[in-house]
Amino acid sequence: MTKRTFTARVWPEDDWFIAQAIEIDIASQGQSEQEALDNLREAIELYYEVLNDRERVHSIDVEAGVA
Repeated sequence: MTKRTFTARVWPEDDWFIAQAIEIDIASQGQSEQEALDNLREAIELYYEVLNDRERVHSIDVEAGVA
């Protein structure tokens, strides 16, 4: 099993929270910070699924915090 950890930036924009994985420039949104992070995790998983079988990621940790 391959595991990668990504750094996520999260910020409010209008009525949404935007979450962006800095290392691979993938972003998602949600109505709460947690929903944005959950949606980002799903977007990253989908991104790696379509790359190819050698690059597939089976577990992803996304953490938000103060830098």
